[in-house]
Amino acid sequence: MEEERIGLFLDFENLAIGARDHLGGAAFDFGPIADALAERGRVVVRKAYADWSMFSDDRRNLTRHHIELIDIPQRMGGARKNAADIKMAVDALELSFERDYVTTFVICTGDSDFTPLVHKLRERNKRVIGIGVEGSTSNLLPPACDEFLFYDRLEGVPSGRRTKERRVKPKPDDDGEVTTSTSEDELDRVIVRTLAGMKRSSDSVLSSQLKRTLIRKDPTFDESEYGFRSFGELMRNLAERKVVLLTDSSAKGDPEVDLPRTTPGEQEAFDLLKSVVEKGAARGPIPLSGLKHEMRKTKPRFTEKRFGYAGFLQFAKAAKAREVVEMDWDDKVGDYVLSATKS
Repeated sequence: MEEERIGLFLDFENLAIGARDHLGGAAFDFGPIADALAERGRVVVRKAYADWSMFSDDRRNLTRHHIELIDIPQRMGGARKNAADIKMAVDALELSFERDYVTTFVICTGDSDFTPLVHKLRERNKRVIGIGVEGSTSNLLPPACDEFLFYDRLEGVPSGRRTKERRVKPKPDDDGEVTTSTSEDELDRVIVRTLAGMKRSSDSVLSSQLKRTLIRKDPTFDESEYGFRSFGELMRNLAERKVVLLTDSSAKGDPEVDLPRTTPGEQEAFDLLKSVVEKGAARGPIPLSGLKHEMRKTKPRFTEKRFGYAGFLQFAKAAKAREVVEMDWDDKVGDYVLSATKS
């Protein structure tokens, strides 16, 4: 497999100020970025943009890494910053046209003004990796990239933040209800849901394909945030907990990933559904709408997405297929209705 050839462009002022403001006054160190890029390919172009009279102490560190320093002389206020941004964007686009062998562009900044540049590079079939300080990175930039690395989380950055447990913000589900989850719960849900979606269009899914898909869905995805040294280690942990099944494939070290017939907690969820339906049996068949809410009265954190189902209807159909409940369409009700299975 041919290695990636990388063009590196640093908005140095954005990174240096971001590190100072959000990492306890720490000085920006290019070393962790160099190590991260060495794992991804061969860096053939290295350029950093700033008014270097303002960052004279950082020049030695960058020149040790053979980075070309592009000097943007100081002007007044935003004009100086805009001049550096424009120069960096023009140089990156120019390189994409003149050097076809450069396959990956690394844009080191957290500034959303570079989002159009990322879009244009991807239109030219270039892979784009973004790198920025988490606290100063715009929410618009990471989703535009093929992959986004937060500088704070890179190995060698002495911030202590890499070992901090990833906090998952509560998100509303399809019913508009908010389900809180732990970091592990969220990871399991994302893995299972992504794998289930891939299995609908392909009989076999390799571990490497699963990771690429996860990064396409969330360019900031990084297994180290969950305490794993590699994606393979994460997959083995999921297999041990019976969240996924791993089997050898023809590609050594890249196992095939599948879903077990029943994922952890899924049978418990089916039993809960059956219990709720049986409790309401005195009133007759129960409409599907509102049933999920009834289940959450008993188990507030219930969500079918944890088991790889796209929605509650798919979960209910799976329950019917396993003969947990009966389910049929009712024209009078205008909804699916569920009832207890006949013994």
